[in-house]
Amino acid sequence: MSLQSFVSPDLIRQRFSRAMSDMYREEVPLYGALMELVAQVNAGVLGSDEGIARQLRSTGEIQRLDLERHGAIRVGTATELATLGRLFAVMGMQPVGYYDLTPAGVPVHSTAFRAVHESALQVSPFRVFTSLLRLELIDNPQLRDFAESVLARRKIFTPRALALIEQAETQGGLDDSAAEEFVEQALETFRWHHSATVTAEQYQQLSAQHRLIADVVAFKGPHINHLTPRTLDIDQVQALMPAHGITPKAVIEGPPRRECPILLRQTSFKALEEAVSFTDQPDSR
Repeated sequence: MSLQSFVSPDLIRQRFSRAMSDMYREEVPLYGALMELVAQVNAGVLGSDEGIARQLRSTGEIQRLDLERHGAIRVGTATELATLGRLFAVMGMQPVGYYDLTPAGVPVHSTAFRAVHESALQVSPFRVFTSLLRLELIDNPQLRDFAESVLARRKIFTPRALALIEQAETQGGLDDSAAEEFVEQALETFRWHHSATVTAEQYQQLSAQHRLIADVVAFKGPHINHLTPRTLDIDQVQALMPAHGITPKAVIEGPPRRECPILLRQTSFKALEEAVSFTDQPDSR
């Protein structure tokens, strides 16, 4: 198969980002409301601040502004993380940076998968902050062994997704039909599952250790836990969310507003309480 017949990893990433956004909008309707609000705020900023508009035009960022997405996902084992890295590599995404979140009381360490070249970022600036659960931080030996056993049994990738990853690695890429199937199959890893793989009591035990541990261990897959667009005025978005029926987080995470915004600032709506069906309870949806 010639290289010319392969779909660019950047275009596969662009397709996946759009599919992810559509899926998340269906799962979390508030995400759609947030997207509309961010689009309004961005349009207002571009219309009132010629300096920002000129800067975005000169860098080419204005064309990708509506495409930019920052997602986050958490996995439970080193094997899951390694396979996720292979999946992201099909889309031209590499691990960048290392973050130890344990000093903040979060039992994970993390990296960000993203494209690294400017030309690739212009096609799709999609990135995913990816965290690995640190099971060794569970201080109860029995609970730690239980969590390890639960995670060892689950399979977060479809057989077809694994086959397509291997195909891309072996052949050097995917043709158009295989790329479309890859996006569909890869999306399943990031989908929310209402059915837990543990009992309600076991979930409470995991949650008592740390809610994030329960979120990672107790379900069939990791699911995307947030997906956020880029805004040109995060303070305005934060202030306007209540008027649009969105309850924001208490504060914007990150440094105070600065003249040169070189550091990440982020916010979102408060996490929703999802109905969960445990193995010892009927489906509660």
